[in-house]
Amino acid sequence: MIELVMIRHGPTAWNAEGRMQGRSDQPLSETGRLEVATWRVPEAFRGHHWVVSPLGRARETAALLGHPEAEPESAVIETDWGDWEGCRLEDLRAQHGDRMAAMEALGLDFRPPGGERPRDVQDRLRPWLARLAETGQPTVAVCHRGVIRALYALATGWDFTGKPPVKLRHATAHRFLVEATGRPDVAQMNLPLAL
Repeated sequence: MIELVMIRHGPTAWNAEGRMQGRSDQPLSETGRLEVATWRVPEAFRGHHWVVSPLGRARETAALLGHPEAEPESAVIETDWGDWEGCRLEDLRAQHGDRMAAMEALGLDFRPPGGERPRDVQDRLRPWLARLAETGQPTVAVCHRGVIRALYALATGWDFTGKPPVKLRHATAHRFLVEATGRPDVAQMNLPLAL
């Protein structure tokens, strides 16, 4: 069993505006950079192998946390929001009404036009988790909220309908234990990083 720690990237201008970023390569905002500079990674994770989403906001976060050499890992890239990247969820709900509610009720099978389902994110995480388990190497991944939610759902059986049983808080790390089979279990959620 190995430890996997997931850290979401710091804030961007689109985060502040409530826009879905997906694969759009939005940089950290100046406020985001200043905030991440105050985060402190627990000493217990410093010797772990570090990987990072290929997107700039995650790479910059890893660098600010002292790991500019973090290995790019495509499995932890953000959910593809397709045609809805740059949109705000509240606007989509107002525009699509009952149709949007029905789509959201699909949970793991909710797919934005031209985008990716949470189940698709889980499908790309599974082989990566199995590879991690084979290495036996404790790992920190700097990635995205959608990826952390997909992993949390894999570990707990949450079906992505309604709110998750545990709210994923900002400026925190999330610890999972990955079994030899690649199956993740929750160890500890929402470990504070901010001073």
